[in-house]
Amino acid sequence: MNNKPKIVILGAGYGGMMTASRLQKSNAHQDADITLVNKHNYHYQTTWLHEPAAGTMHHDKTRMKIDSVIDTKKIHFIKDSVVEIKKEEKKIILEDGELDYDYLVIGLGSEPETFGIPGVTEHAFSIRSVNSVRLIREHIEYMFASYNKQDEKHEDVLTFVIAGAGFTGIEFVGELSERIPELCEEYDIAREKVKIYSVEAAPSALPGFDEELVEYAMNLLESRGVEFKINTPIKEVQEGRVLLADGEEIKSQTIVWTTGIRGSSILEKSGFETMRGRVKVEKDLRAPGFDDTFIIGDCALIINEEINRPYPPTAQIAIQQAYTLSNNLKALIAGKTELEEFKPDIKGTVASLGGKEAIGLVGERKLYGNSASAVKKLIDNRYLFLLGGMPLVLKKGKLNLF
Repeated sequence: MNNKPKIVILGAGYGGMMTASRLQKSNAHQDADITLVNKHNYHYQTTWLHEPAAGTMHHDKTRMKIDSVIDTKKIHFIKDSVVEIKKEEKKIILEDGELDYDYLVIGLGSEPETFGIPGVTEHAFSIRSVNSVRLIREHIEYMFASYNKQDEKHEDVLTFVIAGAGFTGIEFVGELSERIPELCEEYDIAREKVKIYSVEAAPSALPGFDEELVEYAMNLLESRGVEFKINTPIKEVQEGRVLLADGEEIKSQTIVWTTGIRGSSILEKSGFETMRGRVKVEKDLRAPGFDDTFIIGDCALIINEEINRPYPPTAQIAIQQAYTLSNNLKALIAGKTELEEFKPDIKGTVASLGGKEAIGLVGERKLYGNSASAVKKLIDNRYLFLLGGMPLVLKKGKLNLF
């Protein structure tokens, strides 16, 4: 009879994937039955998705088969979608079955935050998965291909509105502004026909980021033809146009929504108390009131006590959470009750701006241009190394640093 405790990890994003990898490397599978559940048979790098969305990288570069990183003889893998978590019964309801657990890890990722603005879900694209960015890239190319076929030229076909000038929005605008001159040449369209608008409700692009770095980024992107509309909330998205709160209307056939994320709606549906879909976790990453349930990544809310605001849900934090969490799970299956507290260690923040340009803050140091871009690639490669060692870096890494 098998009396091993059952650990179930929901979601193979940065947090879930790294937790599974850490448990496997420490041979935790010898003392526990570990199952990883994900709706795709691949893991993808969310922080790279702005590149395939703009068409500057092939989408396959961002993803890797789960069984190429995780040994599925040691960790069971189930390809299925989670419908609900029944906390009291310790059961997971999947689309095609159910699982029970002794310890649960929830790493179900995020959904776009629309802030209740009408028309977003129906009329805007979002950068959230491999399939969604493939659609954006194909749509952009189709816009260019169809422009010269029109007898009467419609400028909205070559007008691109990116809602949100936070990290994802700025990184996508950076890639798009690099890609557009290539598309103009390919489809024989004058560059000045193309309009890119970056629209942000906050008083600054990259809210909360260093002012000098923000200024560098905006100047660079404006030199590539990006027009910023800062401090300008969007009132409504309709088919083929965006209505701004100041009464202006921008006609566009391509509206990309990047105004932030909320945690998976499965948490609310399963009766967890959430704020924008995220659960405020205990110091050891457990859900309040549930000793057997841990929450990580975009679903976890962790307050930075120095400024009394939540840490932004980044890949960096999800990866660090996976280290603490895998140690805590190993402690529990060994019968220990003392668990580690999670303390984020923010090493720095780097935003790519397309091509060989980026900005970053690493420690106290501000980085611009080429050097920031090289650091960004090193960060991306480091994650691959932590997950799957040098073979994964060589297969999937960004090796042209400069």
